[in-house]
Amino acid sequence: MTAETPDGESRKYTDEYDEEYRYGRRWQKIWASLLKDKSALFGVVILLVVVVVAVLAPVLSPVSPYEQLLSRNLKPPMWSDGERIYILGTDHLGRDFLSRLIYGTRVSLIVGFFAVFITGTFGLFVGLMAGYFGGKVDFFLMRFVDLVLSFPFILLALATIAIVGPSLTVIILVMSMRIWVIYARVVRGEVLTLREQEFVQAARSIGGSHIRIIFRHLLPNVLAPVIIIASLYLGRMIIIEAGLSFLGLGVPPPTPTWGGLLSDGKVHLYTAWWVVTFPGLAITITVLGANLVGDWLRNVLDPRLRSL
Repeated sequence: MTAETPDGESRKYTDEYDEEYRYGRRWQKIWASLLKDKSALFGVVILLVVVVVAVLAPVLSPVSPYEQLLSRNLKPPMWSDGERIYILGTDHLGRDFLSRLIYGTRVSLIVGFFAVFITGTFGLFVGLMAGYFGGKVDFFLMRFVDLVLSFPFILLALATIAIVGPSLTVIILVMSMRIWVIYARVVRGEVLTLREQEFVQAARSIGGSHIRIIFRHLLPNVLAPVIIIASLYLGRMIIIEAGLSFLGLGVPPPTPTWGGLLSDGKVHLYTAWWVVTFPGLAITITVLGANLVGDWLRNVLDPRLRSL
């Protein structure tokens, strides 16, 4: 096939074919590694189930999560002398607990994924700029990182929410204001090492622009640690959101959140065990799945641990 084309085109075709072949082999190895790692596969299944529940919340919910019926407040789950329509019982306002738990999945995933995306993007940019340019740019950016780290997170969240007001967008931004520094520090350290490598020096010697060197040569080489941090911090974001909602700093009611369900149920802990048990289990299982996937990604993407 290559003999019918000129030498230059034949060589180009062969290189592209080899690159696609290596890329395909790499994905095959990653997939085989996932199938071999039972704990990682279990984590992926958990996250997929949680995502499906969040997307199909209107279909899976038996009734509206906002419908109140005070005459049926704190009804036990169906298998514990409860009514068949309320599978997981009701809360203190007579709302179906299963429906509120399902809709709470949406808030946790939205906050977790968007906070990870925002913090990862901003921290990646800051780390690239500080590590590549160095000097005064590195000094000012890293001092800004130190300044952000010096503020207690709860105090920062309280001040921001008190000024702006609680909402889903504000919660995501509050969480993003603190976590991005982790990405920035890790990426800066990686770039400080990479910028002295031969391929970066070669790109500079042939007149490569700063933008091309940063985004064409440095960025692909620092994505692996960023993905690892993002996967490991997804579970932490869900816990932080639940903690803020538990303290009354999260998404305002009546929007159901897992942390809000825990906060509402803590008063009825001894008389209605289900109002705190099921949200706690949902948080625990989801965070466990995220951590299992994060550990697997670290083993696959970290070159120091890579066994593929």
